[in-house]
Amino acid sequence: MDFDLFVIGGGSAGVRCARIAAAHGARVGVAEARFWGGTCVNIGCVPKKFMVMAAEYGAHMQDARGFGWENGAGAHDWGRLIAAKDQEIARLNGIYKRLLDQAGAKIFEAEARFVDAHTLDVGGQRVTAARIVIATGGHPTRLDIPGAELGIVSDDVFYLPAMPRRIAIIGGGYIAVEFAGIFAGLGAETHLVYRQELPLRGFDEDMRGGLATALAGNGVVPHPKISPVRVEVSGDGRRLELSDGSRLDVDIVFFATGRAPNVARLGLGKAGVVTTPGGAVIVDDGLATSVPHIYAIGDVTDRLNLTPVATAEGHALADTLFGGKPRRISLDGVPTAVFSIPPMATVGLTEAQAALRGPVRIFVSRFTPMRHALSGRARQSLMKLVVDARNDKVLGAHMLGEDAPEIMQGIAVAMMAGATKADFDRTIGIHPTAAEEFVTLRTQTRSVGQPLAAE
Repeated sequence: MDFDLFVIGGGSAGVRCARIAAAHGARVGVAEARFWGGTCVNIGCVPKKFMVMAAEYGAHMQDARGFGWENGAGAHDWGRLIAAKDQEIARLNGIYKRLLDQAGAKIFEAEARFVDAHTLDVGGQRVTAARIVIATGGHPTRLDIPGAELGIVSDDVFYLPAMPRRIAIIGGGYIAVEFAGIFAGLGAETHLVYRQELPLRGFDEDMRGGLATALAGNGVVPHPKISPVRVEVSGDGRRLELSDGSRLDVDIVFFATGRAPNVARLGLGKAGVVTTPGGAVIVDDGLATSVPHIYAIGDVTDRLNLTPVATAEGHALADTLFGGKPRRISLDGVPTAVFSIPPMATVGLTEAQAALRGPVRIFVSRFTPMRHALSGRARQSLMKLVVDARNDKVLGAHMLGEDAPEIMQGIAVAMMAGATKADFDRTIGIHPTAAEEFVTLRTQTRSVGQPLAAE
């Protein structure tokens, strides 16, 4: 074989797997046809957070008046933001490639596809590998409605030549609410169209309700329980027809309606790799596909599509195959954040999920952040603990509010260590902070789940 390991995909999962395997002494090849670092670095988490920060700076300048500052926000320069973003992304792109070079992996800047279970066509060159890892990630999808091709998706939004004055965002997931906050914060008339009563299906209900209120408070125009019907050209812009008979005339229609695994051009059938009907590569607990020497990691498996999960899977697989340190990654209790404005962060079970397992005690706190006592901004933070009534173990922690992702990372460590509500209660708070609210939640809000527990 030409390689001990060949990795298809140079994103977070693939680069980590290739780099660690090479460090363990394996002969590694890795192919990437688009850009090193994958979605997260180039058209995902990193540039998106830069845009969130840009939107927040405008609000901070408005809030500063309450603290005695008189400088106004002025007009936002979209071109300068995109240029600065592109410069930083180019730097990160180069770092990913250098990491592979320094580890000794052989780099192919080309598309790879299967010829058979051990052979790949990489940009016209045939290579063989004892083990192969599929780490090709995913891509955004549009709804199947007339005129969908007239809208953009998240891949496109980072390269818009100018900021739209009016935008309609379709979807109620994390990408939709994040970009709703971005565009509203930068001054665009922003419409958010989603089928559910509340955004962020699957998250805790209290958090979903709190975020819906926050979005409206930030100037986002919500259109809940409504579906898009058609997109048409309207002058220089777009017209979006909705299921309630209304129409929105905007500059851009943005589909934030889900993602699908990148498998169409891999030739998986030639290798015998089995996928779900939606294209996700099926893997076992050891990340092996239906073909024992072929593995899949990251978003292409469509299990828990988060960058830290992808990198952890890549690292664990490399250690298992070549490092003499076999280990597996658990998808239970993974903390995550939604970089809405304000952000949301969560770890563990929602109230509804926990109630299905037995009796739980719920602790909820709503308060105005200290900053906004002077800024005058109508914004509340929301914190919540879900506690097992039988053993006092904290099953879930949720927060909507400024600095929520930074705070939740520490809470996640405590929960992974098995912290109980008593552990939270006996921890001294850091004052004055929002984070201290998690250790001063003394009054129970409600109990749920008892009937199921009794059964």
